[in-house]
Amino acid sequence: MAAFGSVFMPKMALATFENNQWSEASIVAADSIQLHPGAHVLHYSSTCFEGLKAFRHEDGSVHVFRMDQNVKRLVQSSRLLSLPELDEAAVSKMILDVVAEYAEDVPTPPGSMYIRPTHIGTEAAIGKAAVPTATSMLYVLLSPVGDYFTGGAKALRLLLEETGMRCAPHMGMVKSGANYASALGPIFQAQESVQADQILFCPNGDVQETGAANFLLIDGNEIITKGLDTSFLHGVTRSSILTLAKDLGMTISERDITVDELLERAAKPEVEAVLSGTAAVLTSVGTFIHNGKDFKVGSGEPGPIAQKLRQALNDIQWGKAEDKHNWLTKVV
Repeated sequence: MAAFGSVFMPKMALATFENNQWSEASIVAADSIQLHPGAHVLHYSSTCFEGLKAFRHEDGSVHVFRMDQNVKRLVQSSRLLSLPELDEAAVSKMILDVVAEYAEDVPTPPGSMYIRPTHIGTEAAIGKAAVPTATSMLYVLLSPVGDYFTGGAKALRLLLEETGMRCAPHMGMVKSGANYASALGPIFQAQESVQADQILFCPNGDVQETGAANFLLIDGNEIITKGLDTSFLHGVTRSSILTLAKDLGMTISERDITVDELLERAAKPEVEAVLSGTAAVLTSVGTFIHNGKDFKVGSGEPGPIAQKLRQALNDIQWGKAEDKHNWLTKVV
């Protein structure tokens, strides 16, 4: 298939907020958006989005994974960005309606239909740098995707960055485009200077997240990951993996972890480190780069526990295991 997220279905769901009310949602051509060049989103980054997936099961049915959590987070992000208030039920219906429109196009596993709800400020008013947009647009794009790792999964190299931050501390829990843009410069520099795949942001030694994924350390039967606060994104995949780990009898430690502790634990031969996110599910980390030196994580290769947790999640998404936590919403 084409590069992940680069092919889109020709129609999308769309609703607009004008005169203090939302329009009825409709299915429109994906290229039908028109924005004034003075739109609030283009100047003051009044935008947030979500990423979730729909999966085809062996019986032909299509199911969206953990839609309620993604919708709640979109509503939260919109509120924190002072965008017009969203109604969870209305957003959910938009997602289900557009997925139903293209149910026949949902790929079979390991492929899926990637779903991208996006909320943007549309008011043409460049004098409103310190004032919320009065109008906005919500749309839901669909992108059929294959396996994120088309060439096979490999363990990543992460640069531990102790001086910079991914974004402003109070904005970390908002899924906004500006947060991703602010991390691009440091990531590109790390790729060029030390051949890192990503940066693990650890301001003042506090291990947080990478530019686009949550971080988890697996030490024996324990998973250690930073406790939820405003400084980083509250990942749905992160939550799902921690729940499945509990189901398997593992110990979950949501707490602060320092770079020093991270490197000390990484030296153990059985330790694993992973990144979690909707696109790649779980991605193993094989090397930390710190102060110009490489530090191997465990064996340096994708580990068995990460593979086990990834498979457990995939089995639920693909309908091969019981959905004990009611994470799936059937579309057709």
